[in-house]
Amino acid sequence: MKKPSLHPSLIFFFLATLLPLILNVHSQPSSLPSDDSDFIRTSCNTTLYPDLCVSSLSNFSSSIHSNPTLLARAAISVTLSKSLELGSYLANVTADLLKSQEENVAPHHPTAAAVFHDCFENLKDAVDEMRGSMKQMRDLVSTGSLESFKFQMSNVQTWLSAALTDEETCTDGFKDVQDEPRKDEVCARVDDVKKLTSNALALVNRCVDKAIH
Repeated sequence: MKKPSLHPSLIFFFLATLLPLILNVHSQPSSLPSDDSDFIRTSCNTTLYPDLCVSSLSNFSSSIHSNPTLLARAAISVTLSKSLELGSYLANVTADLLKSQEENVAPHHPTAAAVFHDCFENLKDAVDEMRGSMKQMRDLVSTGSLESFKFQMSNVQTWLSAALTDEETCTDGFKDVQDEPRKDEVCARVDDVKKLTSNALALVNRCVDKAIH
């Protein structure tokens, strides 16, 4: 395992700063018009976590309307935002654990910092993959060719599937961590991100199905 470093938190800071600039779907708090509400709820019923899906996407209704592509893009952007927040938290926890071990001021399990850092690295890979899928969705070119559309969307599906795998791998090492109170919080927050990623992938799949049929 690599020795944890402090600079990853800066990476996530700059990513979080740039995030509003790379998203073209805007969240605006508002009550859902009936048609938009029905569209979001119907779309979210195809996901594994429909309640989370509706609650996380309802504020995008004014820019989504009934467009499945924009809905999928919004789902990815929400997931990316939550992942960046989690990444910053993980970087800070890792730095704190490393400092405590170096100063020998806390009885942390010797592998705790390394496990948290490994989780951070997996999450960082997931963020890169989500950014790739977001870019592909933003640059989606309508050429009139169904095959071209399917190819572009297959890239999005591949990236999101890879991100989900990285997120699942993120917490693998935590079974070896003892007496670290932040372990449960990290696992819970990773689980939330996994659910959002799963929902985003389901909405991308639905977008492809709607285009084909």
